[in-house]
Amino acid sequence: MQITRAGEYGVLGMMYLARRGNGASRKTAMIDEVSRAEKVPKSFLAKIFQNLARAGLVTSVRGAGGGFVLAKPSTEITVLEIVEAIEGKIVFQRCKQDKPDCKHIGGCALCGLFEQAQDGLKDVLTRTTLDQLIRRQENIEFADNHSRSRLSVAQKNAIVG
Repeated sequence: MQITRAGEYGVLGMMYLARRGNGASRKTAMIDEVSRAEKVPKSFLAKIFQNLARAGLVTSVRGAGGGFVLAKPSTEITVLEIVEAIEGKIVFQRCKQDKPDCKHIGGCALCGLFEQAQDGLKDVLTRTTLDQLIRRQENIEFADNHSRSRLSVAQKNAIVG
């Protein structure tokens, strides 16, 4: 199982919208704006946002000043919701699919192991909200900027080239 680019781009797009505000202070964002900011092909992102809208995670606002906004606060949106809105239900093994085609259903150690791994991944993605993911990114960016500011002049010149 691999989360595709569509899944990654969906999470990035949702993070962009969340940074624009929640509740009454939220600002809409047009697809081309999100596309430029996150370096995602515009037509691909439009299809992703259609899936997110169908799942009730974003709302499309029409007219002047229109675009997309989060449908609920970023503290209430989990990464699992975003990924599954785009990728479909996360399933590691065939016996857990809606229409299983496994000849060992119920009696296979491998299925049990995959189920445990699947449950672990889903647990992490469920416990991580969009808001928490944004804060994690901000911490990474802060640490990166802080470590760069501590470089000597010679080290900075070597990086610049």
